[in-house]
Amino acid sequence: MIVQSGFQRNFARIILIKDPITLNNRFAMILSVVFHPLILTTYLFALLFFLAPDLVGVSAFELPALGSLLLLLWLNTFIAPAIMMFYFKKMGMITSLYVEDAAERRIPYLACVIIYGLATYLFGWQLQPIGEIAPQISVILASVTLSLILVAMVSYFWKISAHATGIGGAIGMLSGLMIRFDESALLLPLLLTILIGGWLMSARLQLNAHTPSQIVAGVFCGLLVSSATVYFYF
Repeated sequence: MIVQSGFQRNFARIILIKDPITLNNRFAMILSVVFHPLILTTYLFALLFFLAPDLVGVSAFELPALGSLLLLLWLNTFIAPAIMMFYFKKMGMITSLYVEDAAERRIPYLACVIIYGLATYLFGWQLQPIGEIAPQISVILASVTLSLILVAMVSYFWKISAHATGIGGAIGMLSGLMIRFDESALLLPLLLTILIGGWLMSARLQLNAHTPSQIVAGVFCGLLVSSATVYFYF
């Protein structure tokens, strides 16, 4: 009976204490990966391309052309930075692909700023048909680039949350466009983005990746930049 009760206590401890924490951490990690700041740019463009194409100047594009344009954006804004991160990891410049250490974030962030700056130049000036028909694409890319610059600058003395900045920027962009152009098609995506943002910020806290103040600062940074972009350039 003593052995059985001891086993039961240990089993209960594993089930009730350890497993929930492990599951929560895994779920938090999945959220952090699926909604990584760099991939959020692709998600945002996908929403705008297929739900509000008029707002980004691609209403005349057929579906295959939209898919190709989105693929090109994905390659420039996610794959290129991801390859760079793997290179930094292989060279030993960062210890983890998540770059949790504040000191290690400086060079990767600077590299991301350069990549996004080049993408902004590419879509705004080099790809002339796109730059002329849909200049809003380069404007949004410039907005993301500015957010990255601010995060990179702050990271030199403080660990601001890039995840919060990214989701805050998406919320600011969607809400700003919806309000300014009375685009009801963006209401549901906006509500879903806010819900995901709450989960994502909770996940970053669950993983002890950031403090509440670092997350609030990130959200404010993203909201401010994207809202100002919509107000002045759309």
